[in-house]
Amino acid sequence: MTFDLAPMLPLWLLATVGALIILSALYGLVRGARGMVWRALAVLMLLGWMAGPRSLHPVLRPVPQDALLIVDHSPSMQVGQRASLADQTANQITQDATHLPGLTLHRIDVPGGSGHGTRLFDAMDHADLPQGRFAGAIVVTDGMDHDVPSRLPTRFQGPNGQRLPLHLVLAARGEETDRRLRILSTPPYAIVGQNATIRLQVDDLGTPAPATTTLTVRAGDAPATTRTIQTGQPQDITVPVQHPGETLVGLSVSALPGEASTLNNNDVIRIRGVRDRLRVLLVSGVPNQSERVWRRLLKADPSVDLVHFTILRSPSTDDGTPLSDLALIPFPIRELFQEKIRSFDLIILDGFRNSNILPEEYLTNIADYVRRGGGLLITAGPEFVQDGSLQDTTLAQVFPAHVPTDGLVTQAFRPALTELGKAHPVTAGLGNSTDWGPWYRSAKVDQSHGQNLMSGPNGSPLLLLDRVDQGRVAMLLSDQLWLWSRSEGGGGPQAELLRRLSHWLMKEPDLEENRLSARIENGQLAVDRHALGQTTITPQAMVTFPDGHTQPLPMTRGKGLWHGTMPVTGSGIWTIRQDGLVAFASPAAQDILERQDLRATATVMGATAKASGGSQNWAGIGIPHLRQVTAGQDLSGSGWIGLPVSQAAVAGETRTQDLVPAWLALVLALIFLGVGWWREGR
Repeated sequence: MTFDLAPMLPLWLLATVGALIILSALYGLVRGARGMVWRALAVLMLLGWMAGPRSLHPVLRPVPQDALLIVDHSPSMQVGQRASLADQTANQITQDATHLPGLTLHRIDVPGGSGHGTRLFDAMDHADLPQGRFAGAIVVTDGMDHDVPSRLPTRFQGPNGQRLPLHLVLAARGEETDRRLRILSTPPYAIVGQNATIRLQVDDLGTPAPATTTLTVRAGDAPATTRTIQTGQPQDITVPVQHPGETLVGLSVSALPGEASTLNNNDVIRIRGVRDRLRVLLVSGVPNQSERVWRRLLKADPSVDLVHFTILRSPSTDDGTPLSDLALIPFPIRELFQEKIRSFDLIILDGFRNSNILPEEYLTNIADYVRRGGGLLITAGPEFVQDGSLQDTTLAQVFPAHVPTDGLVTQAFRPALTELGKAHPVTAGLGNSTDWGPWYRSAKVDQSHGQNLMSGPNGSPLLLLDRVDQGRVAMLLSDQLWLWSRSEGGGGPQAELLRRLSHWLMKEPDLEENRLSARIENGQLAVDRHALGQTTITPQAMVTFPDGHTQPLPMTRGKGLWHGTMPVTGSGIWTIRQDGLVAFASPAAQDILERQDLRATATVMGATAKASGGSQNWAGIGIPHLRQVTAGQDLSGSGWIGLPVSQAAVAGETRTQDLVPAWLALVLALIFLGVGWWREGR
């Protein structure tokens, strides 16, 4: 503000008249003339008014401003009516902003649910706003934000040091409560036949005191069990792992009366069952290239304990060497094939020619071992067409093929997958067999049974699989698989083939020809039934939902595979049954951070809003209106929230105000004249 004069007469004239009036008043005062001073004051008042003193004020007008409207659309906003209430709030605030001059409101919808929780302040930081025009922010949320800063962001500090408001509008009627189930630790895998320990804790959020609740545990297809636990305290539970592969463990707790949501009252744990140190016995009849391939494969698997023997000298060998000079380890046939044979999961006979090495009773033990659930793999080479081969023993009863004495074929050929082999889990997906390298020797058969997965010269069987009572047998009718490891002619998938073959023999669930599998992805339950060799298949599966009700699922037939899908929602464990097979499925956990706390609460963001000078409001009680306020005034009140107005002077424009209005000068002059007349009359 500045001062100026706008005189009605020249200033020199007014100054001269004023000086004469002052001199006259002094003369009258000396002479004792009563009232002279008062009359002089009246004239001076009129002269002062005629000088036109006035104040000059700059013309201030609001400058353009930008504000942020952050609307939370994270998964936790789907609880109850929060999403619709948030949209109503955002629409009303947007409508209010259209009536505020110079204000541009930028709306940003924050989806969340990306695995990092809700990040509202990150959205503010990335907002593209003109420099120096930020007026504040309004955040419409349930209050559960996962990137709240420890101090007020610098964006909320104005250019003159004043704070800019962050108003919090919560999509609820007030503070809420929530009960959650937290998994503190769980083993990723467990030994089949043993128990897995899971540590968990149940928390009651927003309540003053702990309570008791009921925990329900369901592991696989076993009946559900319940137990009473105390909230706020870690609990250890054990669940049995009864089969190889994935076991789903469903956990749920009873609801807290009045809680915001029960979505985080349950969880599903995935524990993979593994066998404890698979034991494999590999017996090589003679030193050969194949044994190196087998050793490299089996020793590379940390879950396999390998016992390997190579027969270097048969008992019937008579070369004159004294026994005291032999450094060979005697073959422990009794220990391996009678005392400990049941401890092995797989026996591999690679190029093994009996030659009186194993008495008939031990060969019978091997056959009985297979019938009772063991696995046996035989590779057939030249030894199968020689006298004293395994085909001439009782072990031949479990073989899937017989090789005649003239059955050795020595010619180049490329192994190929049969039609069954292209679909069988052991060989499916091994690649294009036309790119595989050649072998040069195989054994042809005069009779065979079981499943033929690979073919050799002239389409003869090359890889046969068979089930014998409870056990399994595989027969590879060539001893030249090792050529692939040398990249002969381009090589081949020998490592993957042998891995699958050995694990099929050891009954790996994922390699079963007749199995049921299920998964849930993107809200769809997908069920696959592998049914190779099955003649009778039920054309539908029965699906049991987490709440206990069942629904049939039609299955579409394909090549060795039946498939069906249906939409599902929610969480829990779905159980699928078909023809005596059972499978389980559960959706993968989505954004665990979002499920940790499903309350609507001001406890997370309230302190930040208060530090900015902003307010917190509950939209369920009343949606606040938006208005503009001048600097220094309150930024919120009953039913409204405010943004400070920023003003700037208009260049070349001022507003004037008279310091001595005409009416005031006239009144004062009359008063002075009246006093002077009164004094003169005394």
